Amino acid sequence: MTVLMVTSEAIPFAKSGGLGDAVPALARALKKRGIDVGIVMPRYYSTDKNTLFKYPNAMGVPMGDTERWCAVYRTELPSSRIPVWMLDREDLFGRQGLYGPDGSHSWADNSLRFAFLSAAAFQLSRFLGRIPDILHLHDWQSAPVAWLLKHFERARGFEHTASVLTIHNLGYQGVFPPSEAAIFPQEALNAGFADLLRGADMNFLAAGINCADAINTVSPSYAKEILLPEYSEGLGAELNAKTDRLRGILNGMDYADWNPARDKALRPLNYDWYWLRGKAKLKARLQREAGLPLREDVPLFGMVTRLTGQKGIDLLTDIHSPALKEFREGRAQLAILGSGERRYEEALEGISKEIPENCRARIGFSGPYSRLVEAGSDFFIMPSRYEPCGLNQMYSLRYGTLPIVRRTGGLADTVRSLDTSPQSGNGFVFNKPDSRELGDTLSRAVSFYKNTKTLQKVRKRAMRLRFDWNASSEQYEALYRQAMEE
Repeated sequence: MTVLMVTSEAIPFAKSGGLGDAVPALARALKKRGIDVGIVMPRYYSTDKNTLFKYPNAMGVPMGDTERWCAVYRTELPSSRIPVWMLDREDLFGRQGLYGPDGSHSWADNSLRFAFLSAAAFQLSRFLGRIPDILHLHDWQSAPVAWLLKHFERARGFEHTASVLTIHNLGYQGVFPPSEAAIFPQEALNAGFADLLRGADMNFLAAGINCADAINTVSPSYAKEILLPEYSEGLGAELNAKTDRLRGILNGMDYADWNPARDKALRPLNYDWYWLRGKAKLKARLQREAGLPLREDVPLFGMVTRLTGQKGIDLLTDIHSPALKEFREGRAQLAILGSGERRYEEALEGISKEIPENCRARIGFSGPYSRLVEAGSDFFIMPSRYEPCGLNQMYSLRYGTLPIVRRTGGLADTVRSLDTSPQSGNGFVFNKPDSRELGDTLSRAVSFYKNTKTLQKVRKRAMRLRFDWNASSEQYEALYRQAMEE
């Protein structure tokens, strides 16, 4: 089986979020299963073309009533033999920011940029003489591949190719004026213009949902949630029409990278489930680096997050919030690392000044500090309004830091509540995105912290859990075979 993944990002070449982590990790796991997998993506400004192999001939990509040319480069995922083909066109991808400046999705030509990526996937396959069995698409940026396959390319050499669309986050859809549809071949528009629309707008993700041979989200719970009006982001009709093709497959995590026994950021205090002494010392290191008093008698809660409403950070940004009660009254400490909307950044900076001995927020991002927060905290807070999969709760479990999460998406699939399952639980779970309910859950965690023997037992249980890509890749292979039968 040959698979071509079409993506807008993949580490170490480009990343704006979890998509960039998931694509190469899944590719490696599929390779281990004997699947012939490759990746096509843009070459962004940040990737030095001098480190890549350049094909001698340029490649033409039909776009509307014209043809746009690009250079094609080849490299490999590090420590693998997985090919990565990069499309080089300076006017489309030679700029800072994958989708817009400052992490936004606001480049005015995004429809053209990612229509080009989608159309180029077919041309690259011809260019290489490598027609895949599966075109695996990731989010709105490559979702038009499914539409093009159904309405244009299937009759042009891709008769035996199937499309699989993975929705990493339904909140980003690629919505554009219908007047911009002229970037696609007229024959495809004549055959399937209705599939390209959602209401009065051109919607790339809706087109993918309408046309893909199989669809999945990145957790089983999220696959169920997006069928409900409150989670469907306006695509409920399209998704509910495709329930026979929709699956939820939980993302895995990289246990080689996220390993407290070998994590360079924790040296020389590395630890594992059978030797936890280093974790207590890392708590003291985190307290020092955060500017908090050294206290063993109270639990230290951590957060590493984007400061957006989706992540539920607003539940913690009012100094009078019930969720901050334990911190205001000195029974717990809180260390936060994050960046995002300025109003949340300013609110957290204000809280850090109001209760500096119990709450400190660091605005920005630091890889080493994020790992210290994961390792040095006793509990990790993720109050997300929705979470397609989530990785931080998996990191926390591996590092013996018990997660406190809202029951949604991948959080619900990975964290079992100690309140309802004391013999098998690994964290605390609350239901409503409500500051009082979050505050009550934090209070239960503070009480739980006092039982040192039970706390250590649950930490060891959590650290031995596995959410790796082996099981996920097996499910993806089954999904590929299902798509090929459609």
